[in-house]
Amino acid sequence: MKLRRTQRTGGAAIGGVALAVTLAACGGSTDTEETTTAAGDATGDGASGTIVLGFIPSWTDGLSTAYLLEDQLGKLGYDVEMETLTEAAPLYAGLAGGDVDAYPSAWPEVTHVAYMEEYGEDIEDLGAYYDNAKLTFAVPSYTEIDSIADLKGNADTFGGRIVGIEPGAGLTRATQESVIPGYELGDEYELVTSSTPAMLTELQKAIDNEEDIVVTLWKPFWANAAFDVKTLEDPDGLLGEAEALHFLGYAGFSERFPEAAELIAGIKLDDAQYGALEDMVVNEYGEGREPEAIDAWIEQYPDAFDTLITEG
Repeated sequence: MKLRRTQRTGGAAIGGVALAVTLAACGGSTDTEETTTAAGDATGDGASGTIVLGFIPSWTDGLSTAYLLEDQLGKLGYDVEMETLTEAAPLYAGLAGGDVDAYPSAWPEVTHVAYMEEYGEDIEDLGAYYDNAKLTFAVPSYTEIDSIADLKGNADTFGGRIVGIEPGAGLTRATQESVIPGYELGDEYELVTSSTPAMLTELQKAIDNEEDIVVTLWKPFWANAAFDVKTLEDPDGLLGEAEALHFLGYAGFSERFPEAAELIAGIKLDDAQYGALEDMVVNEYGEGREPEAIDAWIEQYPDAFDTLITEG
């Protein structure tokens, strides 16, 4: 699994992060010039030093909040490094091991509860910032069925496929372990996993050709508005109830970075604020222009949360 680190905020960054075996096994860097333990232990006290944010770029809830934190922590005086991964498991392992300082959009209550059960003793909850996250199944709006239960007996309509995302995602686990057996779909459907971009590509292709497709999605996610889709009802609640999204840090984060922890704890976003943040970062500005997107979002929502820093 590939990790890519990019330093995006000014100041002298640490020479490298001592990545744990778990991350190294996924193809990560093993630089050890200036750090030997937790990623944030290299330099300074108070609002100084380097904070490493670990996130999965294809999960754009975390992509957008990662760049929001980069901006805000930079304004506090920290150097910020971004570690990009493609799966949740090594991200939680790296967080618990101190190789990543913070995860800016975790689903620890339901979707990622298995990872919290495994690593939670070495992870600090820095606060929930959004309280209406939900796992979903979706189909194009022209598709005739309206419920996950209606998938049974209609496999030919969808080619016997449920198009999913990353194999290690909590949504994938819920689909495999709860939804497919619970709605008795196992004899008719195959869950096809790959990546979020690959799923969206298949969704776009099907809609362009006015074909039926069923995909795994979630809210909040910009794709729900960008694509002509409808969310299928989950009458048995097998995808779980709505949950909160949290910022997580390695155990000891708030002691090591008290100013950062105070700022992060104050972040609370409603549907409109979060939707605009994600849309600006992902769509309106796009890759390479994330700092501009954050500036524009702050200009639009200067009172979004109590600890927001509007000027550098």
